[in-house]
Amino acid sequence: MLDAILAQTRNTALIVGLIALIGLLLQKKSATDVISGTAKTIMGFMIFSIGSAYLTTIVSNFTTLFNAGFGIDGVTTQVEVATGLALNTYGTEIALLMLVGFVANIIIARFTPFKAIFLTGQHFLYFACVLGLVFIAYGFSSIVTIIVGGIILGFCGAALPTLCQPFMRKITGSDSLAMGHFNTIAYAFSGYVGKMVGNLSKKSDDEKSDSSSIKLPKFFELFRDFVFSIAIFMVVLFYVAVFVCVINGQLDLVKEMSGNDIWFIYPLLQGLQFAAGMSVLIYGVRQFILEITNAFVAISEKYIPNSKPAVDCPAVFPFAPTAVVIGFVGAFMGGLAGMGLMILFNSSIIMIPAAGICFFSGGTCGVFGNAYGGWKGALLASFLVGIALVCLPLALYPLFDNLGISGASFPNIDYNIVGSFLNWLMGLFH
Repeated sequence: MLDAILAQTRNTALIVGLIALIGLLLQKKSATDVISGTAKTIMGFMIFSIGSAYLTTIVSNFTTLFNAGFGIDGVTTQVEVATGLALNTYGTEIALLMLVGFVANIIIARFTPFKAIFLTGQHFLYFACVLGLVFIAYGFSSIVTIIVGGIILGFCGAALPTLCQPFMRKITGSDSLAMGHFNTIAYAFSGYVGKMVGNLSKKSDDEKSDSSSIKLPKFFELFRDFVFSIAIFMVVLFYVAVFVCVINGQLDLVKEMSGNDIWFIYPLLQGLQFAAGMSVLIYGVRQFILEITNAFVAISEKYIPNSKPAVDCPAVFPFAPTAVVIGFVGAFMGGLAGMGLMILFNSSIIMIPAAGICFFSGGTCGVFGNAYGGWKGALLASFLVGIALVCLPLALYPLFDNLGISGASFPNIDYNIVGSFLNWLMGLFH
Protein backbone atom coordinates (compact mmCIF):
# COMPACT_ATOMS: atom_id res chain seq x y z
CA MET A 1 0.00 0.00 0.00
CA LEU A 2 2.81 2.40 0.88
CA ASP A 3 4.41 1.74 -2.51
CA ALA A 4 1.19 2.82 -4.23
CA ILE A 5 0.97 5.96 -2.07
CA LEU A 6 4.58 6.90 -2.77
CA ALA A 7 4.05 6.36 -6.49
CA GLN A 8 1.45 9.11 -6.33
CA THR A 9 3.45 11.37 -3.98
CA ARG A 10 6.68 12.37 -5.68
CA ASN A 11 6.97 15.97 -4.57
CA THR A 12 9.94 15.52 -2.26
CA ALA A 13 9.95 19.18 -1.25
CA LEU A 14 6.51 18.76 0.34
CA ILE A 15 7.56 15.51 2.05
CA VAL A 16 10.61 17.24 3.56
CA GLY A 17 8.41 20.17 4.59
CA LEU A 18 6.05 17.75 6.32
CA ILE A 19 8.97 16.29 8.30
CA ALA A 20 9.95 19.78 9.44
CA LEU A 21 6.33 20.55 10.32
CA ILE A 22 6.09 17.48 12.55
CA GLY A 23 9.36 18.36 14.29
CA LEU A 24 8.27 21.93 14.93
CA LEU A 25 4.88 20.82 16.28
CA LEU A 26 6.61 18.34 18.62
CA GLN A 27 8.62 21.25 20.01
CA LYS A 28 5.35 23.16 20.58
CA LYS A 29 6.62 26.11 18.59
CA SER A 30 4.41 29.13 17.96
CA ALA A 31 2.23 29.22 14.86
CA THR A 32 4.55 31.82 13.33
CA ASP A 33 7.62 29.64 13.85
CA VAL A 34 5.85 26.55 12.52
CA ILE A 35 4.74 28.30 9.33
CA SER A 36 8.09 30.02 8.82
CA GLY A 37 10.15 26.88 9.51
CA THR A 38 8.04 24.69 7.25
CA ALA A 39 8.11 27.23 4.40
CA LYS A 40 11.88 27.69 4.73
CA THR A 41 12.38 23.92 4.59
CA ILE A 42 10.32 23.58 1.41
CA MET A 43 12.03 26.56 -0.23
CA GLY A 44 15.43 25.24 0.84
CA PHE A 45 14.76 21.93 -0.91
CA MET A 46 13.57 23.76 -4.02
CA ILE A 47 16.80 25.81 -4.02
CA PHE A 48 18.76 22.58 -3.60
CA SER A 49 16.94 21.09 -6.60
CA ILE A 50 17.80 24.12 -8.76
CA GLY A 51 21.49 23.87 -7.82
CA SER A 52 21.43 20.11 -8.37
CA ALA A 53 19.99 20.40 -11.88
CA TYR A 54 22.56 23.07 -12.77
CA LEU A 55 25.47 21.00 -11.49
CA THR A 56 24.21 17.89 -13.26
CA THR A 57 24.40 19.70 -16.61
CA ILE A 58 27.96 20.92 -16.00
CA VAL A 59 29.12 17.49 -14.77
CA SER A 60 27.60 15.98 -17.91
CA ASN A 61 29.60 18.45 -20.03
CA PHE A 62 32.81 17.60 -18.20
CA THR A 63 32.18 13.86 -18.45
CA THR A 64 31.64 14.14 -22.20
CA LEU A 65 34.90 16.06 -22.70
CA PHE A 66 36.92 13.89 -20.29
CA ASN A 67 35.72 10.63 -21.77
CA ALA A 68 36.25 11.83 -25.34
CA GLY A 69 39.73 13.15 -24.62
CA PHE A 70 41.05 10.22 -22.60
CA GLY A 71 38.92 7.47 -24.06
CA ILE A 72 37.82 6.35 -20.57
CA ASP A 73 34.84 6.73 -18.25
CA GLY A 74 35.57 9.50 -15.75
CA VAL A 75 33.40 9.96 -12.65
CA THR A 76 33.75 12.81 -10.17
CA THR A 77 33.73 11.99 -6.45
CA GLN A 78 31.23 14.79 -5.82
CA VAL A 79 28.69 13.67 -3.24
CA GLU A 80 26.40 16.68 -3.69
CA VAL A 81 25.92 15.93 -7.39
CA ALA A 82 25.30 12.23 -6.76
CA THR A 83 22.78 13.15 -4.05
CA GLY A 84 20.94 15.45 -6.44
CA LEU A 85 20.68 12.67 -9.01
CA ALA A 86 19.37 10.24 -6.40
CA LEU A 87 16.77 12.67 -5.05
CA ASN A 88 15.49 13.49 -8.53
CA THR A 89 14.31 9.88 -8.89
CA TYR A 90 13.96 8.42 -5.41
CA GLY A 91 13.49 11.55 -3.33
CA THR A 92 10.43 10.44 -1.38
CA GLU A 93 11.91 7.15 -0.21
CA ILE A 94 15.18 8.82 0.72
CA ALA A 95 13.48 11.67 2.62
CA LEU A 96 11.38 9.23 4.66
CA LEU A 97 14.39 6.96 5.24
CA MET A 98 16.24 9.97 6.61
CA LEU A 99 13.30 10.75 8.93
CA VAL A 100 13.30 7.20 10.29
CA GLY A 101 17.09 7.50 10.66
CA PHE A 102 16.76 10.60 12.84
CA VAL A 103 14.19 8.88 15.06
CA ALA A 104 16.25 5.68 15.25
CA ASN A 105 19.35 7.69 16.21
CA ILE A 106 17.49 9.20 19.16
CA ILE A 107 16.04 5.86 20.30
CA ILE A 108 19.39 4.05 20.01
CA ALA A 109 21.14 6.85 21.92
CA ARG A 110 18.47 6.66 24.62
CA PHE A 111 18.62 2.91 25.23
CA THR A 112 22.16 1.80 24.26
CA PRO A 113 25.72 2.78 25.21
CA PHE A 114 26.04 4.65 21.89
CA LYS A 115 25.21 8.21 22.92
CA ALA A 116 26.06 10.30 19.85
CA ILE A 117 23.28 12.48 18.42
CA PHE A 118 24.29 13.09 14.83
CA LEU A 119 23.75 16.78 14.10
CA THR A 120 25.28 17.08 10.61
CA GLY A 121 22.01 16.71 8.76
CA GLN A 122 23.37 16.90 5.22
CA HIS A 123 25.52 13.83 5.85
CA PHE A 124 22.47 11.99 7.15
CA LEU A 125 20.91 12.87 3.81
CA TYR A 126 23.91 11.62 1.79
CA PHE A 127 24.08 8.37 3.76
CA ALA A 128 20.32 7.95 3.36
CA CYS A 129 20.84 8.14 -0.41
CA VAL A 130 23.46 5.38 -0.36
CA LEU A 131 21.40 3.06 1.84
CA GLY A 132 18.20 3.74 -0.07
CA LEU A 133 19.85 3.09 -3.44
CA VAL A 134 21.31 -0.23 -2.27
CA PHE A 135 17.89 -1.45 -1.08
CA ILE A 136 16.14 -0.18 -4.21
CA ALA A 137 18.73 -1.81 -6.48
CA TYR A 138 17.82 -5.20 -4.99
CA GLY A 139 14.11 -4.64 -5.52
CA PHE A 140 13.03 -4.17 -1.91
CA SER A 141 9.70 -2.48 -1.32
CA SER A 142 9.51 1.12 -0.21
CA ILE A 143 8.41 0.14 3.30
CA VAL A 144 11.45 -2.15 3.78
CA THR A 145 13.78 0.44 2.26
CA ILE A 146 12.49 3.20 4.54
CA ILE A 147 12.22 1.24 7.81
CA VAL A 148 15.25 -1.07 7.64
CA GLY A 149 17.42 1.52 5.88
CA GLY A 150 16.41 4.13 8.45
CA ILE A 151 17.28 1.87 11.38
CA ILE A 152 20.72 1.17 9.88
CA LEU A 153 21.21 4.90 9.32
CA GLY A 154 20.20 5.71 12.90
CA PHE A 155 22.52 3.05 14.29
CA CYS A 156 25.45 4.38 12.25
CA GLY A 157 24.69 7.92 13.42
CA ALA A 158 24.77 6.85 17.08
CA ALA A 159 27.57 4.26 16.96
CA LEU A 160 30.17 5.26 14.35
CA PRO A 161 31.25 8.49 16.13
CA THR A 162 32.31 6.26 19.05
CA LEU A 163 35.26 5.08 16.94
CA CYS A 164 36.70 8.60 16.96
CA GLN A 165 36.04 9.45 20.59
CA PRO A 166 39.49 8.58 22.04
CA PHE A 167 41.09 10.89 19.49
CA MET A 168 38.44 13.59 19.94
CA ARG A 169 39.36 13.69 23.64
CA LYS A 170 43.03 14.09 22.71
CA ILE A 171 42.35 16.79 20.09
CA THR A 172 39.79 18.90 21.98
CA GLY A 173 40.92 18.20 25.54
CA SER A 174 37.41 17.18 26.61
CA ASP A 175 34.79 14.48 26.10
CA SER A 176 31.90 16.80 25.32
CA LEU A 177 31.90 16.58 21.50
CA ALA A 178 31.68 13.69 19.04
CA MET A 179 32.54 13.58 15.34
CA GLY A 180 29.43 13.98 13.19
CA HIS A 181 30.83 13.35 9.72
CA PHE A 182 30.47 10.00 7.98
CA ASN A 183 34.17 9.47 7.49
CA THR A 184 34.52 8.27 11.07
CA ILE A 185 36.25 5.03 10.07
CA ALA A 186 38.81 7.08 8.13
CA TYR A 187 39.34 9.49 11.01
CA ALA A 188 39.84 6.70 13.55
CA PHE A 189 42.22 5.02 11.08
CA SER A 190 44.10 8.31 10.75
CA GLY A 191 44.40 8.53 14.52
CA TYR A 192 45.94 5.06 14.67
CA VAL A 193 48.29 5.87 11.77
CA GLY A 194 49.39 8.93 13.76
CA LYS A 195 50.00 6.75 16.80
CA MET A 196 52.09 4.35 14.72
CA VAL A 197 54.16 7.21 13.35
CA GLY A 198 54.47 8.71 16.82
CA ASN A 199 55.66 5.42 18.30
CA LEU A 200 58.45 5.28 15.71
CA SER A 201 59.68 8.66 16.89
CA LYS A 202 61.69 9.24 20.04
CA LYS A 203 60.30 12.73 20.55
CA SER A 204 57.99 13.65 23.40
CA ASP A 205 54.21 13.58 22.92
CA ASP A 206 54.10 17.38 22.78
CA GLU A 207 56.68 17.49 20.01
CA LYS A 208 54.94 14.73 18.08
CA SER A 209 51.61 16.55 18.18
CA ASP A 210 52.97 19.91 17.09
CA SER A 211 52.46 20.70 13.41
CA SER A 212 52.08 24.43 14.05
CA SER A 213 55.83 24.96 13.58
CA ILE A 214 55.49 24.01 9.90
CA LYS A 215 55.35 27.14 7.74
CA LEU A 216 53.19 26.58 4.67
CA PRO A 217 52.97 28.86 1.61
CA LYS A 218 50.29 31.54 1.85
CA PHE A 219 48.78 30.15 -1.36
CA PHE A 220 47.37 27.14 0.49
CA GLU A 221 45.33 29.39 2.76
CA LEU A 222 43.14 30.19 -0.24
CA PHE A 223 41.83 26.63 -0.20
CA ARG A 224 40.22 27.18 3.17
CA ASP A 225 37.50 28.90 1.17
CA PHE A 226 35.44 25.92 0.02
CA VAL A 227 33.82 27.64 -2.99
CA PHE A 228 37.16 29.01 -4.20
CA SER A 229 38.81 25.59 -3.96
CA ILE A 230 35.94 24.01 -5.91
CA ALA A 231 36.20 26.72 -8.59
CA ILE A 232 39.96 26.36 -9.05
CA PHE A 233 39.79 22.58 -9.10
CA MET A 234 36.99 22.42 -11.67
CA VAL A 235 38.62 25.06 -13.89
CA VAL A 236 41.83 22.99 -13.93
CA LEU A 237 39.92 19.78 -14.68
CA PHE A 238 37.97 21.40 -17.52
CA TYR A 239 41.15 22.82 -19.07
CA VAL A 240 42.84 19.42 -18.87
CA ALA A 241 39.88 17.73 -20.56
CA VAL A 242 39.59 20.42 -23.24
CA PHE A 243 43.29 20.51 -24.14
CA VAL A 244 43.46 16.72 -24.33
CA CYS A 245 40.49 16.80 -26.71
CA VAL A 246 42.23 19.45 -28.84
CA ILE A 247 45.49 17.46 -28.91
CA ASN A 248 43.55 14.38 -30.02
CA GLY A 249 41.93 16.25 -32.92
CA GLN A 250 38.52 16.79 -31.33
CA LEU A 251 38.44 20.59 -31.47
CA ASP A 252 35.08 20.45 -33.26
CA LEU A 253 33.52 18.73 -30.25
CA VAL A 254 34.94 21.40 -27.92
CA LYS A 255 33.64 24.21 -30.16
CA GLU A 256 30.24 22.56 -30.36
CA MET A 257 29.98 22.32 -26.59
CA SER A 258 31.31 25.86 -26.12
CA GLY A 259 28.40 27.28 -28.11
CA ASN A 260 28.59 31.07 -28.13
CA ASP A 261 31.62 31.11 -25.80
CA ILE A 262 35.20 31.23 -27.08
CA TRP A 263 36.40 27.63 -26.78
CA PHE A 264 39.53 28.39 -24.73
CA ILE A 265 37.48 30.56 -22.32
CA TYR A 266 34.80 27.87 -22.00
CA PRO A 267 36.68 25.79 -19.34
CA LEU A 268 37.11 28.87 -17.15
CA LEU A 269 33.41 29.70 -17.35
CA GLN A 270 32.33 26.13 -16.73
CA GLY A 271 34.54 25.80 -13.65
CA LEU A 272 33.26 29.06 -12.17
CA GLN A 273 29.68 28.16 -13.02
CA PHE A 274 30.14 24.83 -11.27
CA ALA A 275 31.29 26.63 -8.11
CA ALA A 276 28.32 29.00 -8.37
CA GLY A 277 25.94 26.04 -8.72
CA MET A 278 27.61 24.35 -5.75
CA SER A 279 27.02 27.48 -3.65
CA VAL A 280 23.32 27.41 -4.52
CA LEU A 281 23.07 23.70 -3.78
CA ILE A 282 24.85 23.92 -0.42
CA TYR A 283 22.73 26.90 0.63
CA GLY A 284 19.61 24.89 -0.16
CA VAL A 285 20.84 21.85 1.77
CA ARG A 286 21.66 23.93 4.84
CA GLN A 287 18.32 25.70 4.65
CA PHE A 288 16.09 22.63 4.63
CA ILE A 289 18.29 20.49 6.90
CA LEU A 290 18.53 23.21 9.58
CA GLU A 291 14.88 23.11 10.65
CA ILE A 292 14.74 19.30 10.65
CA THR A 293 17.95 18.98 12.66
CA ASN A 294 16.89 21.61 15.20
CA ALA A 295 13.70 19.68 15.89
CA PHE A 296 15.53 16.47 16.71
CA VAL A 297 18.20 18.29 18.73
CA ALA A 298 15.51 19.74 20.97
CA ILE A 299 13.96 16.30 21.47
CA SER A 300 17.31 14.65 22.27
CA GLU A 301 18.33 17.36 24.76
CA LYS A 302 15.09 16.90 26.65
CA TYR A 303 14.81 13.11 26.71
CA ILE A 304 18.34 11.64 26.35
CA PRO A 305 20.71 12.08 29.30
CA ASN A 306 24.48 11.89 28.72
CA SER A 307 24.09 12.24 24.98
CA LYS A 308 26.93 13.78 22.98
CA PRO A 309 26.37 16.14 20.05
CA ALA A 310 28.15 14.78 16.96
CA VAL A 311 29.19 17.89 15.03
CA ASP A 312 30.61 18.51 11.57
CA CYS A 313 34.32 18.00 10.91
CA PRO A 314 35.34 21.71 10.71
CA ALA A 315 34.74 21.85 14.47
CA VAL A 316 38.21 20.32 14.98
CA PHE A 317 40.01 22.59 12.48
CA PRO A 318 40.90 25.33 15.01
CA PHE A 319 42.79 22.80 17.16
CA ALA A 320 45.41 22.14 14.45
CA PRO A 321 44.95 24.52 11.47
CA THR A 322 48.30 23.67 9.88
CA ALA A 323 47.45 19.97 10.01
CA VAL A 324 44.25 20.76 8.09
CA VAL A 325 46.23 22.14 5.15
CA ILE A 326 48.73 19.25 5.32
CA GLY A 327 45.79 16.84 5.31
CA PHE A 328 44.24 18.55 2.29
CA VAL A 329 47.48 18.26 0.31
CA GLY A 330 47.97 14.64 1.43
CA ALA A 331 44.43 13.59 0.52
CA PHE A 332 44.60 15.27 -2.87
CA MET A 333 47.90 13.57 -3.68
CA GLY A 334 46.43 10.29 -2.48
CA GLY A 335 43.42 10.82 -4.74
CA LEU A 336 45.68 11.37 -7.73
CA ALA A 337 47.65 8.25 -6.78
CA GLY A 338 44.40 6.29 -6.59
CA MET A 339 43.34 7.57 -10.00
CA GLY A 340 46.76 6.53 -11.34
CA LEU A 341 46.27 3.02 -9.95
CA MET A 342 42.93 2.73 -11.74
CA ILE A 343 44.54 3.73 -15.03
CA LEU A 344 47.46 1.37 -14.41
CA PHE A 345 45.16 -1.59 -13.80
CA ASN A 346 42.87 -0.69 -16.73
CA SER A 347 39.80 0.02 -14.62
CA SER A 348 36.71 0.53 -16.77
CA ILE A 349 35.71 3.43 -14.48
CA ILE A 350 38.08 6.20 -13.37
CA MET A 351 37.19 8.11 -10.19
CA ILE A 352 38.43 11.71 -10.20
CA PRO A 353 39.21 13.26 -6.77
CA ALA A 354 37.18 16.34 -5.85
CA ALA A 355 38.66 19.31 -4.02
CA GLY A 356 35.81 19.53 -1.51
CA ILE A 357 36.11 16.00 -0.15
CA CYS A 358 39.92 16.27 -0.13
CA PHE A 359 39.80 19.47 1.89
CA PHE A 360 37.18 18.60 4.49
CA SER A 361 37.83 14.89 4.91
CA GLY A 362 41.55 15.09 4.16
CA GLY A 363 41.95 18.09 6.45
CA THR A 364 40.18 16.28 9.27
CA CYS A 365 42.34 13.19 8.72
CA GLY A 366 45.30 15.55 9.06
CA VAL A 367 44.06 16.75 12.46
CA PHE A 368 43.54 13.17 13.69
CA GLY A 369 46.87 11.96 12.30
CA ASN A 370 48.60 14.96 13.83
CA ALA A 371 47.22 14.26 17.32
CA TYR A 372 49.90 11.66 18.08
CA GLY A 373 52.07 11.67 14.96
CA GLY A 374 52.68 15.34 14.18
CA TRP A 375 52.92 16.51 10.58
CA LYS A 376 54.25 13.13 9.41
CA GLY A 377 51.21 11.37 10.86
CA ALA A 378 48.93 13.99 9.29
CA LEU A 379 50.50 13.60 5.84
CA LEU A 380 50.65 9.79 5.79
CA ALA A 381 47.14 9.30 7.17
CA SER A 382 45.51 11.75 4.75
CA PHE A 383 47.44 10.31 1.78
CA LEU A 384 46.19 6.78 2.51
CA VAL A 385 42.63 7.99 3.06
CA GLY A 386 42.87 10.00 -0.19
CA ILE A 387 43.48 6.77 -2.08
CA ALA A 388 40.48 5.17 -0.38
CA LEU A 389 38.22 8.14 -1.20
CA VAL A 390 38.59 7.52 -4.93
CA CYS A 391 38.98 3.72 -4.93
CA LEU A 392 36.23 2.58 -2.54
CA PRO A 393 33.37 4.11 -4.61
CA LEU A 394 34.24 1.64 -7.39
CA ALA A 395 32.54 -1.09 -5.35
CA LEU A 396 29.06 0.49 -5.42
CA TYR A 397 29.19 2.66 -8.54
CA PRO A 398 28.06 -0.07 -11.00
CA LEU A 399 25.04 -0.77 -8.76
CA PHE A 400 24.07 2.91 -8.73
CA ASP A 401 24.83 3.35 -12.43
CA ASN A 402 22.17 0.74 -13.21
CA LEU A 403 19.67 2.95 -11.37
CA GLY A 404 20.63 5.97 -13.48
CA ILE A 405 22.87 7.57 -10.83
CA SER A 406 25.95 8.12 -13.00
CA GLY A 407 28.67 10.70 -13.56
CA ALA A 408 29.23 11.30 -9.83
CA SER A 409 29.77 9.11 -6.79
CA PHE A 410 29.51 8.96 -2.99
CA PRO A 411 33.16 9.05 -1.85
CA ASN A 412 32.92 9.00 1.95
CA ILE A 413 34.50 5.99 3.62
CA ASP A 414 31.60 5.11 5.95
CA TYR A 415 29.08 5.17 3.10
CA ASN A 416 31.13 2.78 1.03
CA ILE A 417 32.15 0.34 3.77
CA VAL A 418 28.63 0.02 5.19
CA GLY A 419 27.06 0.12 1.72
CA SER A 420 29.45 -2.51 0.35
CA PHE A 421 28.76 -4.78 3.32
CA LEU A 422 25.01 -4.48 2.67
CA ASN A 423 25.57 -5.08 -1.03
CA TRP A 424 27.55 -8.24 -0.25
CA LEU A 425 24.98 -9.42 2.29
CA MET A 426 22.05 -8.90 -0.06
CA GLY A 427 23.93 -10.58 -2.89
CA LEU A 428 24.15 -13.78 -0.81
CA PHE A 429 20.37 -14.09 -0.70
CA HIS A 430 19.40 -12.52 -4.02
